[in-house]
Amino acid sequence: MVIMDKNTVKEAIKNLKENSKKRSFKQTFDLIINLKGLNMKKSEQHIEIYTQLHYSKGKPVKICAFIGPELREEAAKVCDTAIFVDDFPKFQADKKLIKKLASEHSFFIAQANIMPKVAQVFGKVLGTRGKMPNPKAGCVVPPKTSLQPLYERLQQTIKLKAKVQPVIKCTVGAEDQNEEEVIDNIITTYNSVIHNLPGEQNNIKNVLLKLTMSTPVEVK
Repeated sequence: MVIMDKNTVKEAIKNLKENSKKRSFKQTFDLIINLKGLNMKKSEQHIEIYTQLHYSKGKPVKICAFIGPELREEAAKVCDTAIFVDDFPKFQADKKLIKKLASEHSFFIAQANIMPKVAQVFGKVLGTRGKMPNPKAGCVVPPKTSLQPLYERLQQTIKLKAKVQPVIKCTVGAEDQNEEEVIDNIITTYNSVIHNLPGEQNNIKNVLLKLTMSTPVEVK
């Protein structure tokens, strides 16, 4: 059983920083939660949750919106990329464009009344990458809505999933970020996971923390 508290996490971060090489770029803190006692062949034991953190993950999250005329102006103003429904045929004709979108954006928003078209054109690529606009994350929106609150919320949202292997991996902060924020993000993520496991902490094998290019350290 892994008990997660502030001092435990603080010690893990200290060990990580002391034993990791300095890099020429800003590294992220990546959390790895290894699970046990779950049968990944049973869909009801799969994990797929969206967790709202109290702080950012240390770097901006890029968001793309699929929109109709009602949200065209709003999406262009708020989102990093806005794709109008009339432009869908261009993407349908060239899957490389969709793959580029998928690699460049963390979340996709869609106007609810054009979701069937979004699924038809983008579903095959985004679906296999787990990036289709998801109502659980609030990413399927009415034709008339303010996107700014959703955009800001997604900056602090992480997707936690385990469907094939019993392991959850996610980014929880950056090395130049306030350490208290990173600690809070780690504890928030861990608590969210255990509350969605049938045996809660008894389904946790171990918890590891690493920087982008470092070897992991165990959060003991």
